[in-house]
Amino acid sequence: MTTPTIRTLTPAEVLTAVDWAAAEGWNPGLADATAFLAQDRDAFFGLFLGDELASIISATRYAGGFHFVGFYICRPDLRGRGLGLAVWQAAFAGLEGTVGLDGVVAQQHNYARSGFVLAHRNVRHGGVAAAGPEDARVVDIAAADRDAVAALDRACFGFARPDFLAVWLAPPHGRALAFVTDGQVKGFAVVRRCRTGFRIGPLFADDAEAAGALFSACIRTAAGEAVFIDVPEPNAAAMAMAAAAGLVPVFETARMYRGPAPDLPLARIYGITSLELG
Repeated sequence: MTTPTIRTLTPAEVLTAVDWAAAEGWNPGLADATAFLAQDRDAFFGLFLGDELASIISATRYAGGFHFVGFYICRPDLRGRGLGLAVWQAAFAGLEGTVGLDGVVAQQHNYARSGFVLAHRNVRHGGVAAAGPEDARVVDIAAADRDAVAALDRACFGFARPDFLAVWLAPPHGRALAFVTDGQVKGFAVVRRCRTGFRIGPLFADDAEAAGALFSACIRTAAGEAVFIDVPEPNAAAMAMAAAAGLVPVFETARMYRGPAPDLPLARIYGITSLELG
């Protein structure tokens, strides 16, 4: 077999990685790669056999010593040769501190062998949803709202990610929305077009009222197409919200951490941002 080489992927090769994720059924957003690279341009690694990409992984760095792993895929025709493990080991060689991931349940035991501990399940709900009534407190995120939105994002994600948010909050095929009452941002959500339908993420809110209003606005943006949202299972209000709109569980992942897990306010997390970036 050709000697493998491992290196950082170019932006064009990252688009190939997104295509691989789509082939796995993960339904990435049409513009996700731009936001991912804004956070960490060196996050994506690829193992090559000659000029052919064989396996990929992303290991995204955040300020504060936190990292999140995603896009862990080996080309189907090359599985079983250790090529996935090789790119995994290369990506982890430079990581210190806490590392998180949202892994498929079938691989949970393998991640545990690498020191990862289960925190909770995320359950993707999907389908054509029924929206509630419009709420005038839901508005497109304005420049004046950005600092409050960033503060809420940091509280719910655990770490600051301004470069990512600068792109994520301006989706070219979707909307970024805030719930504003008495001049205060009480929640925000992003809904973006994906390979199939739309995905909502994040949906962070102080309470169920704000979350429900944002959720309904996202559903209206989808205009009758399927919507998907990855809900942390411990948030019972979020699970009930998705079910009440007619969505059903279609997929689940295991949120796991290696190292001290961030103390996240799961009651305020109605939908995670992305399985690839946390």
